[in-house]
Amino acid sequence: MNSSPEHNKRDYGLWQRTYVPEVFGGLAITARHFFVNLKNHIRRLIGRKDAAPGAVTFQYPEQRRPLAPRLRSLHRLTKREDGSPRCVACMMCETICPARCIYIVATEHPDPNIEKMPEQFTIDLGRCVFCGYCVEACPEDAIRMDTGILEFASYTRENMIYTIDQLLSHETAKPDAQDTQ
Repeated sequence: MNSSPEHNKRDYGLWQRTYVPEVFGGLAITARHFFVNLKNHIRRLIGRKDAAPGAVTFQYPEQRRPLAPRLRSLHRLTKREDGSPRCVACMMCETICPARCIYIVATEHPDPNIEKMPEQFTIDLGRCVFCGYCVEACPEDAIRMDTGILEFASYTRENMIYTIDQLLSHETAKPDAQDTQ
């Protein structure tokens, strides 16, 4: 098997070296997609429900794309009936996190029936890979990724670190708030 550069080199003619066939080929593919979608949209517009739906563009941010029910979004901590965090500071989420973005400091809980609670619970979203392992590892169902919040950009790294108060203030996403169609 000969893998020298001379063996792999192809001889292109002048026409191929100008890239004109490739440019026209790309334009033909784009035009075909455009006219097929146009035809499908027109057929559905005149009442043909059996026509295939054409490609749809969402006019973001005015029109939101519907989210999948299992989408992992911004984290939140759940609360007990008395308003305290459900977390018992078992460190399972911190241990399993592949990005090492969760940091917990434990303290004693005022209720003697509950052993511990987090004094400090922070998540560095700049490092988080949104794998969901923390949610799966939590034995108390204290951490969830169901807020539906997808836009949490920041200009500084410090603002990407969410504290326990911020995580407790997030609510679960409402199904009707996501659908705008």
